[in-house]
Amino acid sequence: MAEDVERRLAAILAADVAGYSRLMGADEVGTLAAVKAHHEELIEPAIARRRGRIVKLMGDGLLAEFASVIDAVACAAEVQRALAERNYATPPDGQVLWRMGINLGDVIVDGEDIFGDGVNLAARLEGLAEPGGLCISDDVQRQIDGKLDHAFEDLGEQSLKNIDRPVSVFALRPSRPKGADEPPPKGLTEKPGVAVLPFTNMSGDPEQEYFSDGITEDIITELSRFRELLVIARNSSFAYKGKAVKVQDIARDLGVAYLVEGSVRKAGNRVRVTAQLIEAATGNHLWAERYDRELADVFAVQDEITRTIAGTVSGRLDLIGQQRALRLSGESLQAYDLVLKGKALVLLYTKENNARARELLEQAVALDPDNTQALTWLAETYLVEANERWVADYRASFDRALELATQAVRSDETDTTALAMLGEWHMHVQDYGQAEFLLKKALELNPNNFHVRCSFGVFLDSTGESEQALEEFNHAKTLNPIDQSWVPLYRGIANFSARRYEAAIAEFKQPRDPIDELFGWLAASYALNGQTDEAREALEEYLHRAERNMAVFPGRRLEDWRDYWQWIAAYKDPADLEHLLDGLRKAGLED
Repeated sequence: MAEDVERRLAAILAADVAGYSRLMGADEVGTLAAVKAHHEELIEPAIARRRGRIVKLMGDGLLAEFASVIDAVACAAEVQRALAERNYATPPDGQVLWRMGINLGDVIVDGEDIFGDGVNLAARLEGLAEPGGLCISDDVQRQIDGKLDHAFEDLGEQSLKNIDRPVSVFALRPSRPKGADEPPPKGLTEKPGVAVLPFTNMSGDPEQEYFSDGITEDIITELSRFRELLVIARNSSFAYKGKAVKVQDIARDLGVAYLVEGSVRKAGNRVRVTAQLIEAATGNHLWAERYDRELADVFAVQDEITRTIAGTVSGRLDLIGQQRALRLSGESLQAYDLVLKGKALVLLYTKENNARARELLEQAVALDPDNTQALTWLAETYLVEANERWVADYRASFDRALELATQAVRSDETDTTALAMLGEWHMHVQDYGQAEFLLKKALELNPNNFHVRCSFGVFLDSTGESEQALEEFNHAKTLNPIDQSWVPLYRGIANFSARRYEAAIAEFKQPRDPIDELFGWLAASYALNGQTDEAREALEEYLHRAERNMAVFPGRRLEDWRDYWQWIAAYKDPADLEHLLDGLRKAGLED
């Protein structure tokens, strides 16, 4: 006697996330958020529209059933297409892709769950699918043939685990987003796109709307100073004012990968502004901050907040771009990616990474000879190796740095990083007038650029203005609060110049991966602070590193280091150089 069980014919859809463990290992929070967004915004609504039912969720997968096989296939194809659109702006190794399989078969019903060979076969078909693709059985193919506008590829008969007969399998290859076969608009691919949505007025007073709108408009203006960003104009951003629209839809409409949103609350004589940077593809918050200020001067407060937000957002996007480019393989790199990867390697400030950076940046210049950023950072590789004496003929490298920096400025006289780089070069040859002109021009064009602020601070310290230099470095820190290397180094040098040795030592001890030069400054600071043992230890560390990396090691005689330290510190006042050399003498260099 047959078992008294409920059976029915159903189209079964099995789906799971490809490479889920790898994605979780790389970014657990981001992956969970992306999977949840896919469920809530794409998969579940599509299944409901096609009259399907989610049977169960299984961690990184799901099982659904449909009364109609046509509905099941149409639903899967629709979801894969939407996921491809969503992943288009995401680096390949960060994309959350789904595999899907569909079978038509008899199932056993147990409450809300379903079992049987029909379910098992759907799961095996899903395992055959490519990430972003769909596999169906021959039974499904016969039912949809001529009824859906999808071309399936015949994969032939496949032997599947725990299935006692070979199964003819058909595959729908991964979807490509609309327009992916044509070259995307140049601006949208070469620069990270960002839109600033109107900040919400949380004051409860409609008359305060002008203030939140003003904050938004100013952030757009300040972000537009960064020529490496594609910033959406005010009119387009403000079209979404007061509308409940998903960030993914806004980003798709505007063609951007990132959104800035926030709120403004004024109460009495205080104002609170919150701001968030959002990755549109996942909805993840990449950065968020709150600013509480007294409204003694409303315009000064507005100016401070907007510039800080603009500088921080740009810095975060730049860092994201560098991290992304570092993960890309050489074959996939284009001029823009080459520049980002080269820049990231230069900033690691090691001999090996500097050489790798130069190779990439030379490739970028070969692809795009007028690429200002490529020329600028290529110039930096030569300036760095000259400063650190990583090559014997460092003056030839220094001359090459000038050629490239000059070419970069000529290609774009409004590029702030190029101007600052050329200003640094003139500072090292003690042409302080030209250095000041170039650095101030760069600051006028973009006062929110972290690197320019640091460069100007170094110039101020070299010319005897250590207190003003510290103000610049503190300002730079507000623009890049996650920096743990450059600002502590620069603040340490400025404190040393100001004869505040304990403060200098505290700063020099902060960087997690200090550059070689830092240990020389640290040794001099310890020595002049009366900490002889610590000074000698720091000096030996510096000499060990210098001997390993310098093309020509000066040795242990103080006078043989004079030219190097004058070049590095670029002090205008000879007394400042003698002060530094005195510290190195007391640390253990020989007369």
